[in-house]
Amino acid sequence: MFRSLRVRNYRLYAMGQIVSNSGTWMQRVAQDWLVLQLSGGSGVALGVTTALQFLPMLFFALWGGAIVDRLSKRGLLITTQALMGGLALGLGLLVTLGAAQVWHVYLFALALGLITVLDNPARQTFVMEMVGPKDMSNAVALNSASFQLGRVVGPAVAGLLIAAIGSGPVFLVNALSFLGVIAGLAMMRPSELNVTEPAPRAKGQIREGLRYVAGRRDLVLLLVMIAFVQLFGSNGQNLIALMVNNVFRAGAQAYGVAAACFAVGALAGALIAARREAPRLPVLLAGAFTFGLCQIVAGLMPTYLVFTLVLIPLGIAFMTFTATMNAFFQLNVDGQMRGRVMAMYMLVFLGVAPIGAPIVGFLADAFGPAASLITGGVVGVVVTTVIAIALGRTLGVGVRVTPLRRPFVELTRRPLAESA
Repeated sequence: MFRSLRVRNYRLYAMGQIVSNSGTWMQRVAQDWLVLQLSGGSGVALGVTTALQFLPMLFFALWGGAIVDRLSKRGLLITTQALMGGLALGLGLLVTLGAAQVWHVYLFALALGLITVLDNPARQTFVMEMVGPKDMSNAVALNSASFQLGRVVGPAVAGLLIAAIGSGPVFLVNALSFLGVIAGLAMMRPSELNVTEPAPRAKGQIREGLRYVAGRRDLVLLLVMIAFVQLFGSNGQNLIALMVNNVFRAGAQAYGVAAACFAVGALAGALIAARREAPRLPVLLAGAFTFGLCQIVAGLMPTYLVFTLVLIPLGIAFMTFTATMNAFFQLNVDGQMRGRVMAMYMLVFLGVAPIGAPIVGFLADAFGPAASLITGGVVGVVVTTVIAIALGRTLGVGVRVTPLRRPFVELTRRPLAESA
């Protein structure tokens, strides 16, 4: 399960990520709660904040991927992490001084999104350079586990801090947490990295990447599925906040506990994924299908307690889907195309958030957060079923859908990662 940690460079990276991820999730909870307090509990305001943070992915992701393919990933990550820490420091000072307004949060969210255009594909592709292809799937899953560990610790601590001393100090703590990542990157041994030969600077590199993906029908179908599942799933954190605040009328500490329950499930899902040697299509489809079902069930829950309990299997399903998908994309593309392909992956994975966030916010304001959550689940279940059938026809495999029992979606051929 932890075999990638034998690699020194990856150990340094992972330790820094554990610290930084906790700080990042503390800020996410503080940011959501701050927007709700400044806007009077507006779902639209919360959706706009999320949209602005992910909007740059829609416009600049492909450009960012082309840049990443031409640069040193390690040097680029040191720069982006330092900039993100500076943003957290600036917003923290504004909140602590009592000068923060909703438009300030909007502005900082947009700036963070612009940096993410380069940071995300760089982080995704840097994993291969640290551990190589043999341990790639394991390292991706451990990265997800680290992210979810931060998701467990961060929201719980943030809820307590917000209730005790307010949101401002939470942003300042996150600013300090970036020092852990930067230190880990600086201490690495460059000679032990499996550096991919940089793509030479040339015209038409974005078009070249688009043609590469367009020629892979399996990738195209999976990207379509990601788009629809993430349209609502990527805004799950917003819906959890709205359910806790607007439906169950609970406070910041209760929101932190709910977010942590989702993270516990996601952490478990990531550790389970780390035990798999290679990404498998049936597991990927089952994760997406179950995620949709759990969204529906969560929206139907009548009390805060049972709602938070459902968030655990919801997190397991979500991480099964995302970790498997990420590993498949990284392991089945050409090395010099990896930055551009992962940029397209992140464009879809994160870029649909600006579209989905206002929709989710509108549905929550108009019909209630529960209705919005159920709608997203129905979309996920239907789209996953359709894509599973389409993939079966494309790859020449048999597909059987069994909604009432596991594994929900079953294929009668070897894993996609082996057949690509």
